[in-house]
Amino acid sequence: MRKLPQWRSLLYVPATQEKFVAKAHTRGADAIILDLEDAIAPGEKAAARAALAAAVPMVRQGGAEVCVRINQPLRLAVPDIDAAVAAGADALILTKLMGPDHVRLLAEHVAEAEAAAGVPQGHIRLIGLVETAAALSAMEAIARADPRMAALGAGGEDLATDLGMEPTPDALYVPKMLCVIAARAAGILPLGFIGTVAGLSDPEGYRAMLRRSRSLGFACASCVHPSQVAVINEEYGARPEEVECARRMVAAFDAAIARGIGAVSFEGQMIDEPVVARARRLLARAG
Repeated sequence: MRKLPQWRSLLYVPATQEKFVAKAHTRGADAIILDLEDAIAPGEKAAARAALAAAVPMVRQGGAEVCVRINQPLRLAVPDIDAAVAAGADALILTKLMGPDHVRLLAEHVAEAEAAAGVPQGHIRLIGLVETAAALSAMEAIARADPRMAALGAGGEDLATDLGMEPTPDALYVPKMLCVIAARAAGILPLGFIGTVAGLSDPEGYRAMLRRSRSLGFACASCVHPSQVAVINEEYGARPEEVECARRMVAAFDAAIARGIGAVSFEGQMIDEPVVARARRLLARAG
């Protein structure tokens, strides 16, 4: 089984915004996403690409992994990949994926870029974003397309626009849950949440949305404002009381198994292997 990153929060930072880049490492995010795509105007793409050489080591100072979101058109994607790999990025976010062949094409160039930059083969992870109606039916194939794949997300705004709907939780529920199923089936992380990216005007609503999304299977989430990082870390991380309960549960179950019992009463509920497996997963995530 591939080793997955222990991401909870991934903070977007436009690669050309020096004041945001300079402070990104202080925000507490597990990963920083240096954006070359939507946050960058068409005329500034080359400048954003050139900024990666200084930005990647700067945002890594606090220990966060560094991701780069690349553009979808191939004429932009190829130099984006070259610049990101040469700068020392840990992962690339592949936007508007069309299918598994699209992933494999980009992964092939990533391997070439690693060789050119002297980076160990296979170091760069890939995060896939499905943002079109046409790609929804290919999500599981996209998730399984390459061993570099670490996470899969279903777009919100772009996907809603392509589907002709408003980006409400009700409208996005099906495509977002298809993402969870595809990612989990492929053994990678489901990225995202079922809701909007707002969250600033209604922090409690944002927290409730994240809590619901985590309960539905999402493992990590991206955000666009530093104030959202701590909330994501709390809701997508393992809370101390959960960790202690999980430890007690595993201990009680292991003691029961040692006595030849496969199900046991634990603090008012009956537990068996699937319940305990979730507890073990939480403990592994908590380190």
